[in-house]
Parts: sequence; structure tokens; C-alpha cells
Amino acid sequence: MRPNFEELEKLLGYSFRDRAVLVRALTHSSSANEAWDPASAVPNQGPLDNERLEFLGDSVLGWLVSEYLFQRFRLFNEGQLSLLKNHLVSSGHLQYAARRLQLGDFLQLGKGEESAGGRSKQRLLVNTFEAVLAALYLDGGVDPARKMLLDHAMPDDAELQRMAGCGPPHDYRAELDRISRERDLPRPEYQLLGESGPGHARVFTVEVRMGREIAASADGPSKKAAAHKAAREVCRRLDPKSAAANEADSPEPIVPGVLSNRV
Repeated sequence: MRPNFEELEKLLGYSFRDRAVLVRALTHSSSANEAWDPASAVPNQGPLDNERLEFLGDSVLGWLVSEYLFQRFRLFNEGQLSLLKNHLVSSGHLQYAARRLQLGDFLQLGKGEESAGGRSKQRLLVNTFEAVLAALYLDGGVDPARKMLLDHAMPDDAELQRMAGCGPPHDYRAELDRISRERDLPRPEYQLLGESGPGHARVFTVEVRMGREIAASADGPSKKAAAHKAAREVCRRLDPKSAAANEADSPEPIVPGVLSNRV
């Protein structure tokens, strides 16, 4: 069934003058290849998928994020700005921005990709987010593209300042590996116990286990985030003083998807 593109325009807060560019931004190559008829195609033009728009959107994203950070945080040094930019353009962060916009519901997929769960794949969601960003830029210029980022992919200033001040978050999975080696304990093993919630807001449950005696599970918006929280819980049990010191020096990292909702 063809999605309601007007609904996505409402989520974006922008009406396309040329809606064809939006449709192309949402068209995965699997769908474009199924629909492409070489006999009737425009000369020197292949299937109309979103890969070229993704290429442009990646550059627009990097530029707008850099511009925002440079202008907003005038006292931040180059290292702090780079730290924040790397987070804001990361696949994990963009995946949750894409889910906030429910982009998976609007994707045009081929039958094979549809059956393989393409609507919830991180790579497809990130690529589509970048392609839609490029579509906004091409159809309306920089302002609607910038608005999309501010509304759906930019944490509030307090979160960005906290992240810039504390440096990279502590890696509890690496910490747990270190503890297991030093104490001759079984190596940590991680297992996905389940996932729940709608496609645009999945919750993953991951368990970390060290032999039969030591185990903990935690929920998170991604398997990586859930594994990090489970490892942190085991670190707290095995080495409370060290865990407390690490948390004091390195607050819990920004979770992609906990975004401001600016209008």
C-alpha cells in the first residue's frame, strides 16, 4: 500500500513543491529495481532509488551540524566540537532520529527487503534520513533542512554541554573484560533476550553472563546500549568503588533518540 506522504510532510513541517523528490528519497534500491523497465527508462538513467540523495544528504548533514555547533558553542575547542559532531552524525544517533520521524513506515521496499525486515534496519533508516534531508535541501533550500535537524536530531544545549564537558563515556564492556582477566573469571558473554515496542521505538533486552554465578540484564533503545547498561550493572557488583568513581567522572552518555522537540 502506498504510504501517505502528506503525513510525513506534517511530521517534517514542510510541504514539498516537487513531491517526486520526496518519493525518491524514500525509495530503496530494492523497490526501484523491481519497478524499473529498461525499455521505457530515460536514456542514461538507471532506477530512481535514493542512493544519490543519500550521498548529498551526508554532506549536508555534516555541514549543518558543524555550522550549528560552531555558532552555538563559541567557547568550545576543536576537540569538543569534533566529539559532539561525531555523536550527532553517528549511525546510532541518526537511527533514532529516523525512528522519531517514523521513516520506516514510509520506506518503499522491494518484496525481498520487506520480508527481511528492512523497515527496522539501522542502515536503511540512516540512509533514508540522509536522503530526506537532501530532498528538503533540494526542494526548499537550507532552511527546511536545518529545521529538520533542529526538530528531530539535535539534543538540547544542556545535553550537548554535558557531553562536551565529560569527554567520551566510560566503556563498561571494556571494564568488565578487564575485571574478568584480572580475577580469572569467565569471559563476559552477551545474549539478546528479546525486543519489544513499535518499530520506531524498539526496546532491546540484553543479558551479560560470566559463567553460572554472575549475570545481569538491562533494557536499552539499541542492543549496544542495553549491553552497556548490563555490563555496568555487573561492574557495580564486582567492583563498586571503581564503578562509582567512573560514574562520577563520566556521566551516563547521551542516548540517541532523547532529543529536543523544537518548533
